[in-house]
Amino acid sequence: MTSRLNVRGAIVLAAALCGLVALASPASADRCDDSAKELANNIDKLKVNFRAANIVYMTHPLARELSVGCRGDNYSIELYAKGDRKPKPEFIALVGSMAAIVFTVTKDDTTTGASRCLKRMGLLRGDKVSLRYRRLNMNCTRTKTDAAIAITRSKDE
Repeated sequence: MTSRLNVRGAIVLAAALCGLVALASPASADRCDDSAKELANNIDKLKVNFRAANIVYMTHPLARELSVGCRGDNYSIELYAKGDRKPKPEFIALVGSMAAIVFTVTKDDTTTGASRCLKRMGLLRGDKVSLRYRRLNMNCTRTKTDAAIAITRSKDE
């Protein structure tokens, strides 16, 4: 009878220790933080500034604004970039490489989609262009001073 109590006590003690270890382990970062760190590690001169709510803001010399957002109403993750009114090829390449890392799609595909979206804005199509390319939603807008692109992936994909 005493050996049976010792076995039960050992099992209860082991379960309690496992519970304490699980509680003491650091919480895993969410997808936005992971994506921002991966972007900063893989792209030169890209720096992570700060996090506000579900958005991580970043800086790069080629862009005026950069951010990665998570868990919106209609999307699971969003990449936003703002640059000059007439985007340079370097800016388009930056957006393409960032989107390739965030959405795990090939860099050629994301660069092609970003280029098509940003270059379609003009007299014929206006200052707002939306297109879907390789399961990514791309929304481009243009003002008198700058052009912006927001790349999202739907929640159901």
